[in-house]
Amino acid sequence: MSEDNKIFSPLSWLSQFKHLAQTSDNLLKGEENGRINVLLLGIAGKNHDGGYLTDTIMLASVSPASGDIALFSLPRDLIVPIDGYGFRKINNINAFAENEQPGSGGLAVSQALSRVLDVPIDYYLRVDFISFVKIIDELGGIEIEVENTLDDTRYPIAGREEDPNYENRFEYLHLEKGWQPMDGELALKYVRSRHAAGVEGSDFARSRRQQKVLQAVKDKVLNLRILFKPRLINNILTTLQEHVITNFKVWEMVKLWGIIKDTNADKVITKVLDNANGGLLVDAITPEGAYILQPRNGDYAEIQYLVKNIFSNAPPKQTSAVKQEYPALEIQNGTWINGLGQRMATDLEKFGFAVAGVHNASRQNYEESVIFDLSYGEKMSSLAILKEKTGARVNYGLPDWLLAELKQQNENKVNLTQPDFILIIGRDADKTQSGVENKEE
Repeated sequence: MSEDNKIFSPLSWLSQFKHLAQTSDNLLKGEENGRINVLLLGIAGKNHDGGYLTDTIMLASVSPASGDIALFSLPRDLIVPIDGYGFRKINNINAFAENEQPGSGGLAVSQALSRVLDVPIDYYLRVDFISFVKIIDELGGIEIEVENTLDDTRYPIAGREEDPNYENRFEYLHLEKGWQPMDGELALKYVRSRHAAGVEGSDFARSRRQQKVLQAVKDKVLNLRILFKPRLINNILTTLQEHVITNFKVWEMVKLWGIIKDTNADKVITKVLDNANGGLLVDAITPEGAYILQPRNGDYAEIQYLVKNIFSNAPPKQTSAVKQEYPALEIQNGTWINGLGQRMATDLEKFGFAVAGVHNASRQNYEESVIFDLSYGEKMSSLAILKEKTGARVNYGLPDWLLAELKQQNENKVNLTQPDFILIIGRDADKTQSGVENKEE
């Protein structure tokens, strides 16, 4: 067992609990800088095939001043640079490290992601399937609002991975839309399912389900007032002792809980890095034929901007005005500055704009930004705020040349929703002059 993990023995916890009052004035890592970053990792565990490959990768950022929380889910197929291995899928880091030095995986992943995201990662917490199930069961289960009916006819059965009868390797998992009580086993299936029909059948949908479960566990811990139940704490810590790797000290966990315990759901920001229209990732195939995800602009600058600026809040009065109209916005980058469109999208989403897509304009020589108002004046509050924040001039309707371009772009697409505004970004949008032009085709 690693030195870090020894804090979870019940005896160690009791000895540390006596000193909690003495350490209450101590600062958490990151607290002085106004942001605490915690890396949450999930693995199957040593008795599973590929048990040390990371199944869940989530960065939780906490603002100690406000208690606001941001959850970033990173897909396991995202490629990142790994020391000694080159660019590989992110879910390999933990396995590589554990193979070299047992117990080192959590630290290795946190160090690698800190370099990729360009932010310090203060703490890491890695759990396996056994601890996940037992902790939820010790809490008495959780309740989850299932957003979409989940039908997965190919959920893998543990221990039957090599069954000669291929169909015997799977079970049928079905969850109806709506609020559902879940014990540990069902919650594990809910967050692991990858082959469900429809919108739930992707790693990105799975990441969103994982975020929901994390919020549900937080709510259950709060409702149980767990700090006043030493027997329950003892049971959970006994579980953690064998199945969790972390660099948290107990007093740090208690203090962090004190910061976030009263945070309402509307103060939790959730982001899933994905390959959707306007997403920051794109699909690719390696020379060996493996499926991977990579940053759409070839580097991690857009992802870094999103992570670093997640707590830059917009004024409540303006966000309220925009959210009442709920305008759909398409953003086109009319410059050669990589990432300028996504940076603009990140900033405008905080005001309540529903960014329907981010892509390059047909030409990249726009000096001035322009807004095309397709609501024809029906969403004036949103238009005024969009104009103020971008400095763009406003045109009502679409010119023929842009109408023709959009028709060509969308001719093979189905279920299209017309945006209320199209924003074409010019060089004037790069107010900080932070962008670097890249004119390579």
